[in-house]
Amino acid sequence: MTLRRRTFSQAAAAVAATAVVPRLANAQLKGPVAGTDYQVLETRASVEAPAGKIEVVEFFWYSCPHCNSFEPTLNQWVKKLPKDIAFRRVPIAFNDTFVPQQRLYYTLEAMGLLDKLHAKVFAAIHVEKNKLASGEAIVEWVGKNGVNQAKFLAQYNGFGVVTKAQRASQLQNAYKVEGVPALGVAGRFYTDGSMAQSMERALQVVDALTTAIRAKK
Repeated sequence: MTLRRRTFSQAAAAVAATAVVPRLANAQLKGPVAGTDYQVLETRASVEAPAGKIEVVEFFWYSCPHCNSFEPTLNQWVKKLPKDIAFRRVPIAFNDTFVPQQRLYYTLEAMGLLDKLHAKVFAAIHVEKNKLASGEAIVEWVGKNGVNQAKFLAQYNGFGVVTKAQRASQLQNAYKVEGVPALGVAGRFYTDGSMAQSMERALQVVDALTTAIRAKK
């Protein structure tokens, strides 16, 4: 499911999951419907994908339990993507307390450490119960995982990472993200687990949208 922006409540998400069960069976019998299973953006969002590629974005938050649960499914899906799909993750910030983890992601990216540590960040938060909610806690954690703390901190506070975090928030607002995990397609379409009735079906919605985009080229 999706952690909603307004509640940040696992309990509320559980109630929502129960509420949509009667609709799920029907939803799986038909193709995705605009306004129900996904939204069409009134104003196109920016994309970073090169010409000829279809961009798919996952909006996530390291501390979101649903994002953590979705990771294995998402990773398997990404491995099977067609070559014309450009996939990227975008860490969200619904308020200033999210920014340290935004910058954590982009610092790991800048240092070439995502493959090594991205999954470990989720594990640290959801298994080891280390909240990684501040820059200090993050720097301490990366040091324990073999990262040069001085080099990490230089990147973490650097112009490039700060700018990427700001752009991530701008993209989040352009897509009108209301909960995570969520998916954006080609700067034009948006879906999440609440709209599609599950994140697994949200991936099916994305597959249908990218197929339709490809057919129109």
